[in-house]
This record gives sequence, C-alpha cells and structure tokens, in this order.
Amino acid sequence: MVGYRICGIHHNQRILSMATDNTATKSTGLFARLGDKLGATRRAIGSGLGDLLRGKREINADILEEIETILLTADVGVEVTQQLLDRITNELERKQLSDGNAIYSAIQRHMLEILQPSEAPLQISADHKPTVILAVGVNGVGKTTTVGKLTLKLESDGHKVMLAAADTFRAAAIEQLQAWGERNKVPVIAQHSGADAAAVAHDAYQAAQARGLDVLIVDTAGRQHTHDDLMQELSKIKRVLQKLEPSAPHEVLLVLDANTGQNALAQYEHFNNTVGITGLCLTKMDGTAKGGILLALAQKSALPIRYIGVGEGIEDLRTFQAREFIDALLPQD
Repeated sequence: MVGYRICGIHHNQRILSMATDNTATKSTGLFARLGDKLGATRRAIGSGLGDLLRGKREINADILEEIETILLTADVGVEVTQQLLDRITNELERKQLSDGNAIYSAIQRHMLEILQPSEAPLQISADHKPTVILAVGVNGVGKTTTVGKLTLKLESDGHKVMLAAADTFRAAAIEQLQAWGERNKVPVIAQHSGADAAAVAHDAYQAAQARGLDVLIVDTAGRQHTHDDLMQELSKIKRVLQKLEPSAPHEVLLVLDANTGQNALAQYEHFNNTVGITGLCLTKMDGTAKGGILLALAQKSALPIRYIGVGEGIEDLRTFQAREFIDALLPQD
C-alpha cells in the first residue's frame, strides 16, 4: 500500500464542549428549541394541521383531503400519507375520534408508531477495535461536516477516534477533514489528492488497530447514486476493509440532505444495493419544509435513524429520538 501521513495528535481526554447537553435535556424548553430548529417543517405540518383541526367540530371528506395535501407538501410521501389517512378514516368510522383535536392527537400517535422502530442510537462495540464507520452519500449533503461532529460526540463519550480521508477526488475535502481532526484533536490518515480511496481506508484501519483506537470513521467522496463507476468504488473500499476484518465496516452511515425530499428514497435504494446501509443521518433539517421525508424513510428502509442535523453548531447533530421529534413537530399547544 502507498505510504500515508498522519495529521493531528490524539489526546486521551474527554472533549468537554458538549457537557451542557445534559443540562439542556433537563430543561422543559428542549422540545420548544428543537421545534424552532425544525421551524419550516413544523410550520408546514404542525401549524398546518393545527390551524385545520383545532377547534373543528365537524369532520368531513374535505378536511381529510386537506390533511392529505399538508402531508404530501411536507414530503411525508404517498405511502405514509395513505397509511395515516386509512387509520384516521377507520377510527372515524368506528366513532373513536370525535373532533378535530382528536384527529390531531391521532396523527401524532400514528406518526410516533412509524418512527419509534427507527430510534436506535449508534453503539460502539468493545468487541471491535476499531469499530469502523463508513460514511457515504451524494455530493453536498454535509457528509464531512457530519463526520466531524460525530467525531466530537464519540470523543465526548470517551471513545478514541481516528479519521480516514477517503474522499481523494478533491484536495479541499482532504483539507476539510484534516481541519476537523485538528479541531477535535484526533489523528487523520490521508494521502494525496487522486490517491486510491481503498488504499487510504486500508492504511487507516491498520493504523487505528495498531494504536488500539476505538473507532475509525472513513469519510468517502460524495458521489451521485446513479453513477455506477463511482458507486463501485464504494464496493471496493468495503471489500478491502473486509479483507482486514471480515465484520467491517460495522456501520455504513448514509448521510442524506432533507432538502432533497423524495429523492432521498432513491439515494437510499442505490447506496443500500451497493454497500448495505445500516443507519441514516438526515442533515439540514433546520432549513427545509420537507422534513416529512423522515417518516417516508423510516417506513421505506426500516433502518435506524441515527442522527438528525438541525443547524451549523456542533450540538446541532442530534441523536434521533422519535418522541422528541414528534413533540417538536406537532406540539400540543
């Protein structure tokens, strides 16, 4: 394999910049703050349904059509929207729902039932040293930034992390990951621009194993899911890692931009067919009214939603919690 360079020095200490998270989670204003972060989607779904249903005494077919429009506009998707409407219609026919407020609460409940199976935080197993996380996604989804924020989360939990700059298409991508390595004080394995990405992953795994590190995150190049040649490079990276450790990668994290709406489903299908996705991260949830795609992905993929990105700050990469998400999206008041 080609020689590599290591950037950054790992310090065996906990990163404390996220210590305020524990305090924040105790605050009664947590849901309100997440609701603010999800502002556009909350207005599209929560306010839309609230304005439509709150105080309504008579429910008719026109209201059900308006509910359908609100959900589809927020990219909840045809399948999930129809499922929700079927449940609401069935409960109305059985006289289980008496007014608009009851329908609003029923939608909350049914959405939560869809999302709860996807609530599964990423676990780092002591059985694998290192646990290998392969980060994949199309161009521009915020993948490298997500890797940097995830590194800090793992470091704050006491895990020793190494990064691999396997996005060798662009020198700027390597430099960006090195900057995150310096910021988080973790080593980064990198080669020159244009190097074999699989070779970078190979050398990084050996380096992380030799150092006894807990986690290796391999940051891959953003690539269009419809380009077979680029997708096959991901397969090569996975094959090379499995020659070193048959169980690797232990997590294949697909990073998706929530702004892409229904196109995220096509991205999931292509990446899953190529490398076998094990977890999802939805970024840019703070700047889109299409956050309903989270429900469509949960239904379609049946995969864990590990994280949602709701802003530029380090703390804005949040471990997905279904109840927190629904309470922020569809507030009671």
